[in-house]
Amino acid sequence: AEIYGSTAGFWTYGSLGTQMKHQWEHLWREYFLLLHPNYHEIEDCVILPQHVFQSSGHLEHFTDPLTECTKCHNRFKVDHLLEAVSGKSSSGLTPKAFDTLLAKHNVVCPSCHGSLTPVRYFNMMFPVEVGAVNSNTMYLRPESAQSVYLAFKKEFEAHRRQFPLGIATIGHVFRNEISPRQGFFRLREFSQAELQIFFNPSEIKKHPLFSHVKSYTLHMSIQGKKKTLTCAEAVKELQLPQFYVYHMAKVQQFYHHVLHVPESKFRLRELGDNERAFYNKIHFDIELDLGVLGGFVEVGGIHYRSDYDLGGHQKGSGKKLEVSLDEKKFIPHVLELSFGVDRNILALLDLFYREDSERTYFAFPSVVAPIQVAVFPLVNKDKLPEISRKIFDALYGSFRCFYDDSGSVGRRYRRQDEIGTPYDITVDFETITDDTITVRFRDSMKQERVKISDLKTFLRQD
Repeated sequence: AEIYGSTAGFWTYGSLGTQMKHQWEHLWREYFLLLHPNYHEIEDCVILPQHVFQSSGHLEHFTDPLTECTKCHNRFKVDHLLEAVSGKSSSGLTPKAFDTLLAKHNVVCPSCHGSLTPVRYFNMMFPVEVGAVNSNTMYLRPESAQSVYLAFKKEFEAHRRQFPLGIATIGHVFRNEISPRQGFFRLREFSQAELQIFFNPSEIKKHPLFSHVKSYTLHMSIQGKKKTLTCAEAVKELQLPQFYVYHMAKVQQFYHHVLHVPESKFRLRELGDNERAFYNKIHFDIELDLGVLGGFVEVGGIHYRSDYDLGGHQKGSGKKLEVSLDEKKFIPHVLELSFGVDRNILALLDLFYREDSERTYFAFPSVVAPIQVAVFPLVNKDKLPEISRKIFDALYGSFRCFYDDSGSVGRRYRRQDEIGTPYDITVDFETITDDTITVRFRDSMKQERVKISDLKTFLRQD
């Protein structure tokens, strides 16, 4: 709502940003849902009953430490204030422990230098009153995972009671962040892409396709130290189960081979006991090194949540969520692959931003570029616009295309560079005589003559 002054933590994606976001989501679906024939996607409501969040623990535990300035009454997330002065992360402390640290570092209001109130915990859930008469309180979901846990039993039956069962969802979630910041890295309304994988806990030490990744090298951070291990070494040295490590490899391959993120910019960081949620038996964050945020930051996570979620909902709802297989009853365990979509878009903008003496541009891989191909007539005469339109029409539908005949060709190139368009096609006077066009490459700015009849094949080679 920018024309009304806007509110922190809420962003609108323009048409180019929306195209890029949808493309990322498409790549995510295409990759992760094909990891197993029994991985599927659902779409659920974003407003859920209060009882859901009592059973999940969100009403009790989904809190952030809050302090308020006694002078200007701005509110702040305490661990952000402490991290700014100490350079260290501090989370999970008691209010008194936070008060002690604030006093130790002489922390005051960063806005007006006023004194701060004692720390208290603040629930980040958004309540919603539902119903015109005798309304009841429901909540906007703070994560998409709960929607999947509620759907598990019906999906399990629908897919013939087979394990592993993966249920994915991509959608909006809502968190009443105390101090949204860092652009759209920390938002109040944002998108998550999550795959919850339900499995028999007795099978966690094995994965039928582990041999495909056992020699693959993982880039990790263990207890603050950089470490590279093959998947087989990770199982042996770190005592991680094959089922978990296989999915670690697949997550890393998504970033390296699909999104083309450089190896040096990616790591899987293990969270210690004092950092991870109490219900996570194993927790690695997916982190990318972003210059705009000053180093490695979390864009997702791989969480072994055990039977905490289904167990909680079975108890809270009174409905049996346990299953019976091979004459054994058990509550399925969950491996969660969780991704912040908006954080990943910000990461792509940062990782592929380029500046040189001539221009500023985005070096996006073609798979995520909002526009892949731009078509220009050199001039608006001598049938060049008509030929250009025919080429555009032939490419449209196979590629994300843009047509531009305004301004000089040089300016048109620069505009597309700033958008991150990998290829510019210029129709010139040679085209009339030999049916070739000029393809300009964004990154190198080199040009190559290509037959119109070969153009689709040429562009698909990327």
